[in-house]
Amino acid sequence: MRSLTLVPIDPTAFQDRYVLAEIDEPDLTLGELLADLPAFSLTELDPAYLDVPVRRLDLKLAASDPSTALYPPPGLDLTTLAAARSPRDSGPASGVDTAPDAGTVDVADPAERGVAAGLGHPETLSEREAVLIAHDMEINRAAAYLESGLSVLVRCEKLLVEHLAHEIAGRSGRPQRTLRLVGAAGSGSSGSDSAALGAPGGFGAATPLGGGRRAELLAALQTAVADAKPGDVVVVPHLDLLAGGTDAALTSEARELTDVLYERSACVLLAFTDPSLVIPEVLANRFAVRLSIEILPREVATRSGERVPVGRALVTRAEAGLFDGFDATDLYKYVAGMNAVRLRNALRFAYHQHRPAIGEQVDPATGETISQARRPTFADLRHELRVFKARTSSSFEVPNVPFSAIGGYDDVKAELRRALTIVGGAVDLPEHLRHDLVPRGFIFHGPPGTGKTLFAKAVAAQLAATILVVSGPEVTDMYVGESERKVRELFAEARRNAPAVVVFDEFDSIAARRTGRDDGGSRAGNAIVAQLLTELDGFRPEVPVLIIGTTNRIDLIDDALLRPSRFRPIRIDLPDPEARREIVRVHAEHFGIAVSPALVDAVARATEGLNGDEIRSVFRDGRADELVGNPGRRADARRLGELIGALRAARQQREQERKPRLGRSGDGQRRVTLVVTPSHTTRMVPIVTDGESVAP
Repeated sequence: MRSLTLVPIDPTAFQDRYVLAEIDEPDLTLGELLADLPAFSLTELDPAYLDVPVRRLDLKLAASDPSTALYPPPGLDLTTLAAARSPRDSGPASGVDTAPDAGTVDVADPAERGVAAGLGHPETLSEREAVLIAHDMEINRAAAYLESGLSVLVRCEKLLVEHLAHEIAGRSGRPQRTLRLVGAAGSGSSGSDSAALGAPGGFGAATPLGGGRRAELLAALQTAVADAKPGDVVVVPHLDLLAGGTDAALTSEARELTDVLYERSACVLLAFTDPSLVIPEVLANRFAVRLSIEILPREVATRSGERVPVGRALVTRAEAGLFDGFDATDLYKYVAGMNAVRLRNALRFAYHQHRPAIGEQVDPATGETISQARRPTFADLRHELRVFKARTSSSFEVPNVPFSAIGGYDDVKAELRRALTIVGGAVDLPEHLRHDLVPRGFIFHGPPGTGKTLFAKAVAAQLAATILVVSGPEVTDMYVGESERKVRELFAEARRNAPAVVVFDEFDSIAARRTGRDDGGSRAGNAIVAQLLTELDGFRPEVPVLIIGTTNRIDLIDDALLRPSRFRPIRIDLPDPEARREIVRVHAEHFGIAVSPALVDAVARATEGLNGDEIRSVFRDGRADELVGNPGRRADARRLGELIGALRAARQQREQERKPRLGRSGDGQRRVTLVVTPSHTTRMVPIVTDGESVAP
């Protein structure tokens, strides 16, 4: 039990409430007690103590002494203390050292901000405060494990580590020793109960010369573990980097680190690893508890116990007031995959893009501009969030292909719209059914050129999501374990950019049916499929990440991926007559070629058996002739007929070249040879309309 010495303003009332809290108010925290009955501390009080229930603290009450400096609780307004009767004869604040390093009031605790107090959007919000508000529950849980003497491994993005490490260790009440090097930024002691490795008075002085930074950190960690006292917690901010970041055979770095950490198995450790990096299982097993802090919660709790949407808790009043129709609840599905730091960066970016111009007046109560001709809307905010995510990613982009840009295929569009309605409304579904109702992904299969990738982009646009198109062979790698690592990184980046759509083109090249053969290629392919299954089974409905595979050979796809609970197969076949008419209209309008309804019907009839890409090429080549090829030549019915004829001639040529011809050699053995025929002269396909007839 942690011990604190306090000097209350009203000792009798403070003592009575503290004693009765065990029975009447078991959840009463120190912060709530000090808010009602202010008290000074003989030492600078760590803000983490304010969230600890008083029944878990040993509070000792002391009388005021004019010769002793007193410290106000963090976040408590000094004017509140001044209004109360001072415990000193010389005045309410007499003898209190208010220098910045000696107890000045610094509202670092986000619970003192407006959101945690239930006052709506905060006025200002730093990145650290956003992290502590969003992950308060996880921080308290990790601190409780540390307090119990259990080592904790936290899986989170690197951007969160600097905010979480000190906070978790501080709330545990244990003196902390953080792994840093001499000369590193912030290497000084972060408090009276912490020390930096290599800092004066800390440890790590015996780090070896040479060997690089990793070797120095490893040596410092060895010293920290060896010198740690029974009540200490050793904080390792980047365990994955020390371990080499691989899940292959145990590397020399991982062997050294394993030896160091197991040297004193009773030493309490707090370590962090990034989701995109993997540490060997033997290292992970050193930790009694593993926690994951990856996505934002939908709601956070205030001090009063009220639940508020994260879209209110992590968005300032000015940011929410700027965008007309701002919906704190609906915002979640567009930011769920982002961590708190990236969310704050994205919101600052969006506010910067639409902030009032210089000279415009702003209503301080709502953040609205008075003279602005058009206020930005919530839709503008969603778009800016998508753009921000795409710009901060090396691969994802913002698609702009609506379903209306795809001609025909009404049945496919209807099926996809039904599924996307469920994906987009996942937050409104009953929680116990959400995981079952939201689809993981689709497999678009059918002949080449039918628009499978185009449909995937339309799906992303419909979801207001970012998109990444990956060719299947890009994932495969010659080194053991690298293909699985690439798949993990793809999914991790997709979750950070959610809502997101990941398209695996040539899906059959990485998701082919697993075999029992023992050659290296088969083992590698089996491992990729297994990793895909693992990622799909870890699907989170609140983080919309849709996986789409496109293939011409669905018969090659592993059966485990075709289960209804994983991928939903959708066939995109050659267009029927109605689809061809729609495709002709869409591409004629896109390329600026005037076509009458009769000509649309004629071209649709003449292109029977052709795919959408081939129909598009007719209008593309016709328009190219008008602009650069032969400026005097119009893309009329005759020219379109010539282009369709050329397509059919080229197809016949390819089919003829593929036909084997059987013959016999002089020794009587049968031979199979491929016969290559000369190129056919391009002939025109007749296009007959009501107003004109063009013969070949």
